[in-house]
Amino acid sequence: MTFDRAYWEQLWTKTLREHPDKVAQRPPNAHLIAEVAGLRPGRALDAGCGHGAETLWLAAHGWKVTAVDFSASALAHGQSTAEALGADIAERIAWVEGDLAVWTPPRDHFDLVVCLYVHVAGSVEDMVRRMASGVAPGGALFMVGHRPIDPATGKPTAAASQVQVSVESAAAGLDPNGWERVVAEERPRAVAGTGVDAVILARRVT
Repeated sequence: MTFDRAYWEQLWTKTLREHPDKVAQRPPNAHLIAEVAGLRPGRALDAGCGHGAETLWLAAHGWKVTAVDFSASALAHGQSTAEALGADIAERIAWVEGDLAVWTPPRDHFDLVVCLYVHVAGSVEDMVRRMASGVAPGGALFMVGHRPIDPATGKPTAAASQVQVSVESAAAGLDPNGWERVVAEERPRAVAGTGVDAVILARRVT
């Protein structure tokens, strides 16, 4: 299976057509809320934003968000949801169609870069470095990846056949002289038998 732009666009189109209520009810990522809620709002990048649950949460909590994804259907859904929530939310968000395999954020621009469950087409370390390049000094990089195999059972997870960020790949992509690792750990997912998430929060110190 090829997890390319056409695959994700088809999946989002089908999901939004058949299960719009379920998509609308998906809460923002619990790891994000736990680790980012205490940060001072500023400029944020939600890289691989999907339908926008985290983007909307960030905007509602005072962040000015650039939301990037290569699914036009997912972006359209997120934008319409933001507009329905009101101008105070919608005006805080810029929706951008871009492929994270090649898209690079403006350098040193964001106070927070978020990248959740993104399937990486190439080198994970390269993607980590590109996303990190967008973080301003003093800012934070927050990444979560779902391991393809459940270490407890040895069985495939929902991320089987995908390549997502791991604690090891995130560490390899960040210069230890320029970054402080605040969180770098694997956490069991809420539903038993679905594996673990790699959760990384790093602060740029130079």
